Amino acid sequence: MTDDADLEAFRRDVRQALEKALPTERRISRFGGLLGGEREPMLWWQSQLNELGWGAPGWPVEHGGCGWSSTKLRVFHEESTRVGAPAIHPQGVIMVGPVIYTFGTPEQRERHLKPLLAGETLWCQGYSEPGSGSDLASLKTRAVRDGDHYVVNGQKTWCTFANFADWMFCLVRTDPEAKKQRGISFLLIDMNTPGVEVRPIKSIEGEKHLNEVFFTNARVPVENLIGEENQGWTYAKFLLVNERAGAANVAGTRFNLARAKAHASDRSAFAHPPIEDPEIAGAFEALERRLEALDALEERALAAPGQSKEAATLGAPLKLLGTELSQDVTELSARVCGPGAVAGAGEGETISAYGAFGEEEMTGFLFSRAESIYGGTNEVQKNIIAQLMMKNA
Repeated sequence: MTDDADLEAFRRDVRQALEKALPTERRISRFGGLLGGEREPMLWWQSQLNELGWGAPGWPVEHGGCGWSSTKLRVFHEESTRVGAPAIHPQGVIMVGPVIYTFGTPEQRERHLKPLLAGETLWCQGYSEPGSGSDLASLKTRAVRDGDHYVVNGQKTWCTFANFADWMFCLVRTDPEAKKQRGISFLLIDMNTPGVEVRPIKSIEGEKHLNEVFFTNARVPVENLIGEENQGWTYAKFLLVNERAGAANVAGTRFNLARAKAHASDRSAFAHPPIEDPEIAGAFEALERRLEALDALEERALAAPGQSKEAATLGAPLKLLGTELSQDVTELSARVCGPGAVAGAGEGETISAYGAFGEEEMTGFLFSRAESIYGGTNEVQKNIIAQLMMKNA
């Protein structure tokens, strides 16, 4: 069997398995936003993937992953998107999981990896603070050693899903006298710990998936420290390479772009479909060309070893170009919908045929405003790219 034939057989097997595992009522109509929005749908889908043996497609086999090649990973993501599967919850499988199996103790791996894969625990991220966003190394949340515990005091913000997470992976300052990056540690914090308070933040699209988290004398066992004390910045950088590489989300953007183009061509929704406007048609073509270029860049990044210099170098342009393209797709889609994109517009008879679609697109447009901020603002990514260019000049 040729390589191409083998890959097509793999694609067929993945497609059939996903179609069988994902009921129609569980499928999503567009990508982006809340990945299901609630605790139960995310954990349910993780458990279904785990039963298929695909709970962590990108992990090594020895830690419960699939050990797939980069090509097979791309096929899996493409087919998952095509069938309308929710995205794998990123804070767990994509972000903290690799940190735990790479730098954690055997006890930490045993305690956390199996429940994560099985869809039994949900994670959130404790990085940003009110005064420490892009300049994350300036964070002030303190963890003071007291016997077998760290006593944590401070505040984190923009903590996605903290309102129903079981655990947080958190950066804390353990040596206030050291240089910024050298005095930070990486702690795993049980969200039921006394002294941990979560306050939801209502976001622009009307949801409460963002949160502030306050720590008041929260006692965290020392056994929850990842790696060495004061070396947390090393583990944080390791995590960010994975986060930024995944931010390109080519498969999801391709799905949303095709969905928007199909709607722009729908004569049941429009007397004069927007795609017949040369300006709109040209805008779609331009976005499709950008998507092809981003697809090639993502393929190159996935083929590079996970923490190699090449993978780290490609993280910033992938994050920058991927999120800008996603935002532009949602903007064009909302523009195509016209008055149907206004919340509540579907109540009127003249636009009821496409009001629900339009409201979904407006929600996606509003949520996408955050894409150029989370995972490191795009302004910072431009600085990183400029520095890399200067080094290679």
